[in-house]
Amino acid sequence: MSRRSGQSGNLVKQGRWWRVRFRLDQPGIDRRKQLSVRVAPVSMKLSRSELERRAKEIVEKAGANSEERFNQVVLGEATFREQAKAYLQKAVSRNRKPLRNTVSIEGAMKKWIYPAIGDLPLRLVDNLAVKPLVEKMCASGLKPRTVNKYVEYIKQVAKSLKAPNGEPVHKRTWDAETMDLPIVEYSEQKRPSLKTKAISQLIASSGGQEQALYVLLAATGMRISEALALETRHFINGGRTIKVEQQVDKDCPRIVQYLKTSAAKREIDLHADVDEFFQCYTAGKNGLLFHTAQGTPHLYSNLEDRWLTPRLIEMGLDEEGMGWHSFKRFRKTWLRGRRCLEDLNNFWMAHKPQTMSELYSHLYEDLETRFEEAERVGYGFDLPTVVIAPNAPRKVAVKTGNVVAA
Repeated sequence: MSRRSGQSGNLVKQGRWWRVRFRLDQPGIDRRKQLSVRVAPVSMKLSRSELERRAKEIVEKAGANSEERFNQVVLGEATFREQAKAYLQKAVSRNRKPLRNTVSIEGAMKKWIYPAIGDLPLRLVDNLAVKPLVEKMCASGLKPRTVNKYVEYIKQVAKSLKAPNGEPVHKRTWDAETMDLPIVEYSEQKRPSLKTKAISQLIASSGGQEQALYVLLAATGMRISEALALETRHFINGGRTIKVEQQVDKDCPRIVQYLKTSAAKREIDLHADVDEFFQCYTAGKNGLLFHTAQGTPHLYSNLEDRWLTPRLIEMGLDEEGMGWHSFKRFRKTWLRGRRCLEDLNNFWMAHKPQTMSELYSHLYEDLETRFEEAERVGYGFDLPTVVIAPNAPRKVAVKTGNVVAA
């Protein structure tokens, strides 16, 4: 709109008339139409300043400099709801950083954002329009991090409407103070971690797939979506390494070939004891390690409700944030406490390098060093005993200790 405003017209004499030439937006056409409108007869002998005044009035009356006309004619005066739907449709198909899953965004839109500003013209969605929504979300008990995330969705939609030249139409200067956005205090965020005793108790009190899942998460720091997509073919290097390359979709029991971040595509090396445990567990199996009776992947929200939460309640450890990610926090804490090499710590935990030294390092390519470090740092909890009976498949006893021969 900035390049379309400020026209005063070009005053020319054509035959017996003074005319003003200017450009005007037309419905359904990207390019503006060139118009030539009569100002006054030459015979009136008006002064130049009077002709220019009349010409400017004609241009303004036609709406050549009107933002309202621009929005109605060129942009169709889209509402926030209409633009949000168009944005989400494009966001999942774009080449640059496509959105893999829009379920959570759509949920926030339907529950909070659409009722408040969904029917507003997009040009009216600004700091003052969003402020009442922020107040409502805070009053309803939403966490500061969640409120800030939902406001970020609004910003992205407002920015997504582009002019024909590719620039954002509505160039907002968003101001957190004007919207009275709550401050996200890191110290107040709920990030509980399971401790060694709790991990050992969870493992000892469970069996089968549930027990193996607890061991896997605590020993590797894998995300739950990655763990539930693990197949027997992902155990490489004689079972000492797990290759992470896929995950289970959040809301659908299907495996997808993308991960949360680029750093998530990695290899995780196991301690020898953990390797023995999973060699026993995977004996005779093929395909998914964790699956339903129908052979489909588990949904981790279902497993949290059926497995993890009831056991945490029984142990008196259930609290806000104490979910599957608490295993990852346990593993990260354990590795740092054991002074694990930072390059390998980041590599195994799927954390992107931050410093130039980390970017330049290729220590993750040294498999021998990785095995030595995995053996040195250990795993930090009691592992069920792997009992190897003569001439019989391996099995796991509900005891703790090392690999023993029956």
